Amino acid sequence: MSEMRASSMTTPVTPPPTSPPAGTDREFGVKERSQLRQAMRRFMRHRLAVASVVVFVLIVLLAFIGPLVWKYKFTDITPDNSQPPSLGHPFGTDGLGHDAFAQVLRGLQQSVKVALCIALVASTLGVVWGGISGYYRGLADSSLMRIADLILTIPAIALAAALGNTTSGAWWMIALILGGLSAPYVARVVRGVVLSLREQEFIEAARALGASDTRIILRHLVPNAFAVVIVNATLLVAGGILAETALSYIGFGVRAPDTSLGLLITDAQSAVQTRPWLFYFPGLFIILIALTINFVGDGLRDALDPRQTRQRR
Repeated sequence: MSEMRASSMTTPVTPPPTSPPAGTDREFGVKERSQLRQAMRRFMRHRLAVASVVVFVLIVLLAFIGPLVWKYKFTDITPDNSQPPSLGHPFGTDGLGHDAFAQVLRGLQQSVKVALCIALVASTLGVVWGGISGYYRGLADSSLMRIADLILTIPAIALAAALGNTTSGAWWMIALILGGLSAPYVARVVRGVVLSLREQEFIEAARALGASDTRIILRHLVPNAFAVVIVNATLLVAGGILAETALSYIGFGVRAPDTSLGLLITDAQSAVQTRPWLFYFPGLFIILIALTINFVGDGLRDALDPRQTRQRR
């Protein structure tokens, strides 16, 4: 017993490992937010822009999923002629018996496709155009910008109508024409950003390390101009909707038997007094798309503002 007591008295007791208090890392750790997280936080604070994103996504889903589940197609003729909105025909019918809701869904789908394609084409061409012009300067800059100035002096709707008259109303040809005519706007914006970036230290370092001009433009200049391009692309979507509507209204856009929001308004302008639902429902969707995209553009501009300071927590 004495030996056991002696051994127990001489054996050191190891204290149990202690864990740091909960919340220590959270309180004392310093973690830098990435630029993407900062931009997302600033965008989420813009409640009108967030609500506009939700509305626009719902409109796009309605345009592309609605025709698949709705009981009528836009070409179907029903026995209900010139009926006002009801449960069977939420947007009413026209004089021939076409379901107006089915026609609005089809017109919304075509108009959204045209607008998104315009933004994609104009942004792609504008980035390449403005990037080459701003980086190389000299003769390349002068030549490319004079071409841009020449295109900008021509009324876009008039030129698009003249070119679109030979396309038989194909939506993708209209989108390509309007996208090409909108590219100089993006090119001038991108050129300005590239001119301010090409003399920065990181560009000089890339040149000193032997990076090619193509690599510098694609890996350094274009990503830094991406925020400006995104904001302009959202504005091009809104402008594309209005441009397609204007072309269809004067008869040089999407043509029958297909339809678009602008064409629906054109066909219903003579029936505003007798069947107003044929005119106001397509117009309402045009206004909704234009407003939501503009609000999204405002939110993106505020979120991607390079003058915002870096935040830490």
